[in-house]
Amino acid sequence: MSVKIINEKCKGCGLCAKNCPFDAITMEGKLAVIGMGCTSCGVCAENCPFGAIENIQETVHKVDISMFHGVWVFAEQRSGELMNVSLELLGEGRRLADAIGCELSAVLCGENIEGLTDKLFEYGADKVYYADAPELANYTTDGYTKVIYHAILKYKPEVVLLGATHIGRDLGPSLAVKCGTGLTADCTGLAIDPEDKKLMQTRPAFGGNLMATIACPDHRPQMSTVRPGVMAKLEPVPGRKGELIKLEAKFKKGDIRQVIHEVVKNIGEVVSLTDADIIVSGGAGLGGPEGFETIKALADKLGGVVGASRAAVDSGWIDHSHQVGQTGTTVKPKLYIACGISGAIQHLAGMQNSGYIVAINTNEDAPIFEVADYGIVGDLYKVIPAIIEALG
Repeated sequence: MSVKIINEKCKGCGLCAKNCPFDAITMEGKLAVIGMGCTSCGVCAENCPFGAIENIQETVHKVDISMFHGVWVFAEQRSGELMNVSLELLGEGRRLADAIGCELSAVLCGENIEGLTDKLFEYGADKVYYADAPELANYTTDGYTKVIYHAILKYKPEVVLLGATHIGRDLGPSLAVKCGTGLTADCTGLAIDPEDKKLMQTRPAFGGNLMATIACPDHRPQMSTVRPGVMAKLEPVPGRKGELIKLEAKFKKGDIRQVIHEVVKNIGEVVSLTDADIIVSGGAGLGGPEGFETIKALADKLGGVVGASRAAVDSGWIDHSHQVGQTGTTVKPKLYIACGISGAIQHLAGMQNSGYIVAINTNEDAPIFEVADYGIVGDLYKVIPAIIEALG
């Protein structure tokens, strides 16, 4: 569907602009103008008293979805090391494949990476498709897209999952456009519809104020990027084997337009929230950036890392790399200590699956206490030093 203004009928009343739930209509003089934010929901056409707006039915090419089978996981590796999110997605992919009744496969690209395939089998893959070439040693949009796109055309998976990393967020849309299908980004939940076996993809919407479940009923493959730290890895089965399939990786001049001259690794403080077993986070209740010195003291004592709420990051008290939540990093540590964090829904969605949650807050009615295993009502500047002292 697309929305069209019939200029001859438009009276410039402005009702369409007022009723548009996406603020996608503006008034230019006495005429309504549809902007890029339009989702073709049709509310404007329903409310126009002059019949000056119409929805135009477009012809949509439908693919034969019965030809597509199997769940694929993009096995992201960097410098010959598999990313944790790839193993997490194999765990989720195994669950989805079992619900559909199909095979689970991993797709691996790089140079001299065949040795990584054993680990993919151990973590649940039935098949591993891999492409090994010097041109794939470092990630490029063109190189990885070409190899995986041709593999999708040949083998026709019905579901393709990628991690919502810097690479996954670049590769996913590129593949989706080439395949003529949709992509649901930054998913926090996946499920299979029991009636028709389609993939139900859940992600935050409208700034994290609600959760939307999205389906792709008419096109294949169904594609999602999934946040690291959300899904659970399977317990590896040492020695488990599967079918290994080598993909063609031949490139001619001009196939890869990106040129990597040098890889510069940042030297400095690096925080890895997704891999941390213990996270101590601070929020607006700290009152200022100096409060993170107290947070860090407790994190160091416990052998953990420092996290933060969006409020603390937006206030400039700490770098965004420490942010936990829907607009930051989704985490699942063994222990999460929330200090001075009220517990907005966006923050809770990013940490509520932690093993144990301890909340320290002066407000006993703070939402964070609803998900906490242990709650301490008190001044964090008195509570944290007491905890550190008790730890010896």
